[in-house]
Amino acid sequence: MARSGPAQALPLARRAWNQLHVHASRAHELARRAVDAASAAGDERALAWARLALGMHGLYYATAAEAARELRRAERGFATCGDRAGWILARAAIARSMWRQGRFAQALARVLPLRDEGLRVLRHEQRGVLLNTIAGCYSAYGDSAQAFAYMYEALRDTGPQRGRGFDTVLHCNLSHELMQIGDSEEALRHIDQGLERCRTLRNPRLLSVLLINRVGCLTDLGRAAQALPDIAALLALPASADGRGAMAPHYEMLAIAALSAGELRLGADLIARAEAVDGPRLPDDRLELATARALHALAQGRARSALAALQPELALAGSDEAEGLSPRVRAQFLDVLARAHERAGHTAQALAALRAWQRVHRQQGQMASRARYQAAALQTELLQMQHELDAKEAERRATERAQGALVALNAELQQRVEQVQSLQAALRQQATQDALTGLFNRRHLNEALPTMLALAQRDGQPLALAIVDLDHFKAVNDRHGHDAGDRLLAAFGALLTRGCRRSDIACRYGGEEFCLLMPRTTVDGARRKVQSLLRRWRATRLEHGGVWLEGLSFSAGVADTLAADPTPAALLKAADEALLGAKRSGRNRVRLATEAVPAAADGLAPAISHRRTPPASDARC
Repeated sequence: MARSGPAQALPLARRAWNQLHVHASRAHELARRAVDAASAAGDERALAWARLALGMHGLYYATAAEAARELRRAERGFATCGDRAGWILARAAIARSMWRQGRFAQALARVLPLRDEGLRVLRHEQRGVLLNTIAGCYSAYGDSAQAFAYMYEALRDTGPQRGRGFDTVLHCNLSHELMQIGDSEEALRHIDQGLERCRTLRNPRLLSVLLINRVGCLTDLGRAAQALPDIAALLALPASADGRGAMAPHYEMLAIAALSAGELRLGADLIARAEAVDGPRLPDDRLELATARALHALAQGRARSALAALQPELALAGSDEAEGLSPRVRAQFLDVLARAHERAGHTAQALAALRAWQRVHRQQGQMASRARYQAAALQTELLQMQHELDAKEAERRATERAQGALVALNAELQQRVEQVQSLQAALRQQATQDALTGLFNRRHLNEALPTMLALAQRDGQPLALAIVDLDHFKAVNDRHGHDAGDRLLAAFGALLTRGCRRSDIACRYGGEEFCLLMPRTTVDGARRKVQSLLRRWRATRLEHGGVWLEGLSFSAGVADTLAADPTPAALLKAADEALLGAKRSGRNRVRLATEAVPAAADGLAPAISHRRTPPASDARC
């Protein structure tokens, strides 16, 4: 390899920056050579760019403190030579090292004042680096609306052709943010795009983070077994500059996935790896480690040990003020807490944990609703561009040269308008519709229920609400796989769509639970309607993989505004308690909120029957 002379220092440093996400090890080598060349030549600017590349590389493959030392030296060098673009990037990278150490407020206070100048000075992937850092700070604060605004803006400035691999970082971060608001399907789409781009890159760190995110998404979707190959691939990556690097390996999340897939030995090994990681743990890591320990204990039938594993983090999980704590991890913790109390026979504590889990899920829904409006930041930018366009129009009247600039700016403005409109349409659909069943989702229910209650009160008419839970749904997943479960959910969604009036609203409430809003309907009328749906569901037969699924049933609880306080929370609670009564009474039935809830189960209705497809001669219509 040819030696690097002093005249090559700045080009070498620029090449190191350009290769940061394309070929990580090559970028590190080029940056080291640039440091030597710039030091020999006394070239402060080249030395600052080389140190910036080393510091950015260190954010992935070294500790945050080590990276910050190089970045501060780069910041001082840029200030000395007056390079504003480099100085902004160095300060943004220092902020990134801060939130990697859990100093979220300090990170945001450092990076946010750089935004306006950075948007003027930086271009393409450099601009994306700044916007992505701001997004990361807002994400740590739980402000998904702002995080999405900056990430999508960065993605538009950092396409595959000019992003030098940084677009892959943005797909990775978008998938993480979508996981936090519960949109795992859309997160998987971004992960697939990122993994496709990784085929052309030599950046194991990016690959590992994308795989970690996919493990989390598949676990959240109840498909943890599909994540096992990704876990194996992650463990095969060396923890060095050629592999995962020094960033958190997320053994806790991997352990939860392995245990959810029934791999107890692998789960125990991953818990041990997580416990062996040195240094302070971020709030998410603490809750995930406690969750993994509890899952391992539950898998061994040790409910009290599971509760003991969760006990030290109860205060953290119950806090709405903890910085850097994601709702997804809180919900996961509370779900396992409810299961542990249930296994231990603590009915009241299990119900309390379930209520806390529901509250966090409502917060996720609210975060997702706010995220729909992230396009507001883009619209503000469009307004600024419109002002620039007006200025160019005035210049065109004075000189012919301004004509070309006006046409180009107008075309760019139109493209941005189309992008914003497309994004708004996509966000509206994602925010209100469940992709599997075609019904409205829980976010839409949270928005529609208060409005329908207000209308019912104004008109003096009742509003009935039913919560439906498919009986023995877990048995279908366990015996026939999640594809069969998805088939069952889609079929029930189609049944609700056919059986509802145009004024009714049917929503997927979560998992195998559904919610039906029926305006101008009393609790008795709603019961008749839901019982009719139950009869039709009992008569349904579904064929999947050569097996007939029949003997289907559901349990339902029904309430109306005449029997419950006319508030969303009270109406949902009344229907939910009636549903609990239906389950305790043996499932396969509809119970009203006005009926007494039994203290214990009277026995279970028959589970779903599973029969092999009969020969052609025995087929029935």
